[in-house]
Amino acid sequence: MVQPVTATSEQSGKEWLSLLALAIGAFSIGTTEFSPMELLPVIAEGVHVSIPTAGMLITAYAIGVMVGAPLMTIVLSRWSRRTALIALMSIFTLGNLLSAVASDYTTLLLARLVTSLNHGAFFGLGSLVAASVVPRHKQASAVATMFMGLTIANIGGVPAATWLGQTIGWRMSFAATAGLGIITMLILLAALPKGEAGKVPHVRGELNVLTRPVVLMAMATTVLGAGAMFTLYTYIAPTLEHITGASPNFVTAMLVLVGVGFSIGNMAGGRLADRSLNGSLIVFLVLLVAIMLAFPLLAKTQLGTAFAVVVWGAATFAVVPPLQMRVMRAAAEAPRLASSVNVGAFNLGNAVGAAAGGAAISAGFGYEAVPIVGALIAASGLLLVVVQIALQRQPKPGQFAEASSTNI
Repeated sequence: MVQPVTATSEQSGKEWLSLLALAIGAFSIGTTEFSPMELLPVIAEGVHVSIPTAGMLITAYAIGVMVGAPLMTIVLSRWSRRTALIALMSIFTLGNLLSAVASDYTTLLLARLVTSLNHGAFFGLGSLVAASVVPRHKQASAVATMFMGLTIANIGGVPAATWLGQTIGWRMSFAATAGLGIITMLILLAALPKGEAGKVPHVRGELNVLTRPVVLMAMATTVLGAGAMFTLYTYIAPTLEHITGASPNFVTAMLVLVGVGFSIGNMAGGRLADRSLNGSLIVFLVLLVAIMLAFPLLAKTQLGTAFAVVVWGAATFAVVPPLQMRVMRAAAEAPRLASSVNVGAFNLGNAVGAAAGGAAISAGFGYEAVPIVGALIAASGLLLVVVQIALQRQPKPGQFAEASSTNI
């Protein structure tokens, strides 16, 4: 006998489709963010510049994310969430098309800036939408589901785009990524509810919310968490070559395992954060400190390296869902802007981590020092979480502790 479709199962289906649409958007953005790193030599040759000069394309993208996150969030705040997300993916598509037809380095640099404008606002607004379609006790897992698209991009999207760029040409890689943008727009249109137009934002009031100590401390933790990750991730290939004596093929295999670790950690972080945001952060930051301190020793053998990169990848991405949820709840009166700005904070952490790792190498400490520096940054984030927990136990008037946050 055929069972009737219940309202609960129908609602679950809508939630799943909404989260799938957001995850596909995250997959597309992850592909365009990371694939140029693998194609730098090819792109540099194509636009007739040096590899270090081509590396500015990565820097320009990160700067665009930090600037575009609050700007695009405010500009699109009057639009419905679905319309705003589709508009952001149209910017993504346009930027990648412009990259594909760029005639010189300057044009390509500007095209990458255009592409980056969607990044922070999409993940910020997407986190808000993900949290809004599920009950409160599942919000962190929902945010993690969206970010799963970003982790899967490191396993499938980036290698595919890299292969395409190396085989057919880097322009084709950008063109194919633009195709992902079109697909994402169609899925968002079909999966997300139309929704109501947004309210006119009180920009000064929302910015004031972001200046509260509890919000600033949460965002600072995000910077340190991302900084710990990118201290090692930026230099993962040369670190493995120097410590492990890894061949290019082995480095590629380890990068795939890092992506697997990202996916495992993302889901684990979301599930544990549903139980306790602060508790999950403490657990995974402690794990991150431990594995980065042990990394130089473990990386001396190939088996130890494989174990280390999976655990490190899991620990480093497990902090992402709780970090995002902490900021959204701490800034409950301005969750859209706070969520977007926090994605910019992740990118600031990327820059901080890359600079810290590079400083350790330039100072002559060797590649063995890179994960140690990352461990110190992670330990700083852990200390900040502990301090914030202590402050939350003594709430003051006007201070929004996690326990008193309203539903997003």
